[in-house]
Amino acid sequence: MRRPRWRSAGGALLRVIAVWAVSTVAMLVLAGALPDFRLQSVDGDSATRTAVTAALGAGVFGLLGALVWPLLVRTLLLVPALVLGLLVFALNGSLLLVALWLIPDGRGAASPETAVVVAAVMSAVSSATGAALAVGDDDAYRRRLARLALRRRTTVVQDPAGAPPGTVFLQLDGVGHDVLVDALAGPDPLMPTVASWAGSTHTLTPWRTDWSSQTGASQLGILHGTNHDLPAFRWYEKETGEVIVSNRPTSAAELQRRAMARTGSGGLLSVDGASRGNLFSGGAAQLALVLSVAARRGRYNRSRAGYFAYFSDPTNATRTAASFVVEVFREIKQSLRARFRDDGPRVKRGGLYPFVRAFATVVERDVVVAAVIGDMLVGRTAIYADLVAYDEVAHHSGPESRDARLVLRRLDRSLALIAKIAPHAPRPYRIVLLSDHGQSAGETFAGRYGLTLEDLVRAGCGLPVSRRARRSPTGAEARNTARAALHRPEEEPEETTRRARRAAEPIVLASGNLGLVSLPSIPGRATREQIDRRNPALLSTLAEHPGIGFLLVRSEEHGAVVLGPRGGAHHLDTGRIVGEDPLAPFGPGAADAVRRTDGFPHVADIMINSSCDPETGEVHAFEEQIGSHGGLGGEQSRPFLLWPEELTPPVAEGVELVGAERLHRVFRRWLGEGGGPAVPIGERPGEDEIRSQGGGPEAFSSADGAAQDKKR
Repeated sequence: MRRPRWRSAGGALLRVIAVWAVSTVAMLVLAGALPDFRLQSVDGDSATRTAVTAALGAGVFGLLGALVWPLLVRTLLLVPALVLGLLVFALNGSLLLVALWLIPDGRGAASPETAVVVAAVMSAVSSATGAALAVGDDDAYRRRLARLALRRRTTVVQDPAGAPPGTVFLQLDGVGHDVLVDALAGPDPLMPTVASWAGSTHTLTPWRTDWSSQTGASQLGILHGTNHDLPAFRWYEKETGEVIVSNRPTSAAELQRRAMARTGSGGLLSVDGASRGNLFSGGAAQLALVLSVAARRGRYNRSRAGYFAYFSDPTNATRTAASFVVEVFREIKQSLRARFRDDGPRVKRGGLYPFVRAFATVVERDVVVAAVIGDMLVGRTAIYADLVAYDEVAHHSGPESRDARLVLRRLDRSLALIAKIAPHAPRPYRIVLLSDHGQSAGETFAGRYGLTLEDLVRAGCGLPVSRRARRSPTGAEARNTARAALHRPEEEPEETTRRARRAAEPIVLASGNLGLVSLPSIPGRATREQIDRRNPALLSTLAEHPGIGFLLVRSEEHGAVVLGPRGGAHHLDTGRIVGEDPLAPFGPGAADAVRRTDGFPHVADIMINSSCDPETGEVHAFEEQIGSHGGLGGEQSRPFLLWPEELTPPVAEGVELVGAERLHRVFRRWLGEGGGPAVPIGERPGEDEIRSQGGGPEAFSSADGAAQDKKR
């Protein structure tokens, strides 16, 4: 039974007074501790007068935070979101200086640098006090969480008592099934919240990715029902001379458009859905930090609104900015410790990486969690959110490293916060936890063998080889998301583009431990026979290298053929095996996964998978990553699904759950269970819907569907 309105208003007033009082005390303490901060006149004041001055200062600062801060953030919409996060301290300090200036008789004063410190402490104190007072009051607690989420209070559920359950899909990017099992084990599990679910209300099961075990392929299949013609994280399309990169905003928009055209459906979230922190929208109308719309401007792009909605609360902004700085120093400390201990394998972690990591593990996490909380509090039907923190750290520190395990612990706290608001939502919610892929550990290909995959390909073609291996850009999902937040132009692989224009030398791209070789001088997909005629030593050079597990090529005579060391071959069209089966070390589903990719229109001329140690599961990434994913081998192809037992099993007992497209069908079924909405299938999206997912008609002007991936 709801309390009378007057009692709710009275309780809110008492909480405001309590927060004001605590803030006043905090200001008095700070004035006594900081030499450049005073609350008295030059001649001194009585204790009572000083207390009144502190109360005025705290009150004015609180009012400015509630009234002026949101307007200030709104006027800075053109400022990059990440830059706004870094400016939080200065902006908050400026508000404090204004509050002190408004105190009569000039009794309040502080230096600019001291004002920044005082404002940060005041925001933290008021936030902690408000949260503590709201714990015992359900309505107040709900209002507190709504304020944290910064969502409008207008609920989308008209009849809470009879509303069907909503579903929240939370994706822990890159967390493999075995990594999660280890994090849930023992009397003191690393992730206690998830452990409590797995032991009671939820069931944990693994699933198997497609050959391309990376977020682009998995998430496009899950959210849009198809990942057809997505052979890797990045690939070259001969007909346009373009390189498609899954986490590049213009490429993500094009991949989403192609998926919608193929399925004739808006996506998993097309009915009252919200997409948070994802590469693709899933058809959702509510978007925040969605990469496929990040490159677009104008009224059809609502993705960046999530940043400004979150930072419009000075308490949120201060907390996240402080955590960002702490995370930068944490990464520097962990990197130096690994170097001093001579831990191996190890990759370089300098430059901008500490800031990219802090963005993924702090800014993106906080904004996404706040958005999910807001979605639940207004009662949205389907919510899909991606938390990329673990994947980013595991790429550089290793999937089982202490650094990555600490990230899992912090993610568990975020999951606990989301679960805690479920009873306060206007409808019941089912939380589905999943990952899009795992990660496989191992020394990089260049680190182990002293040359890059490109060097090896060039040697096989009789071309000059560089003396020193070059670093290839990381495939981590957070990097281009951070660039979009900074309004930076998309990264252009200059070396690759220059070679593509010359159209004379092979183009070599990497997707974790999956490599792709394209020969632009041969129209269409080059056959094995054509490759042998032009470069007789290339295929044997690659197949016999100890760091390579197998190659996929197409033969004019035998169709799709997988080549391995010592003359081994697997003819995919007939199942005939010559010598040792090169796919045997990669499990029973490897042949089906490779065969499916062979049918993609944009499969590379030569698809290369690194070798895999059958005992340890270690692979050799063709990028600068000691934790990688993108191909076959090890834990990367074995993510997890933790689903509520009230839902029907994803597959029949004894049947393996294979492929992101299959997962989409399972999720679509679950949304309809319990009276939820059925996601429409086979309806061709109209122009307005396509605009809402990726931009206006000008966004996709290429007749052949290739991404127009240019700097903007």
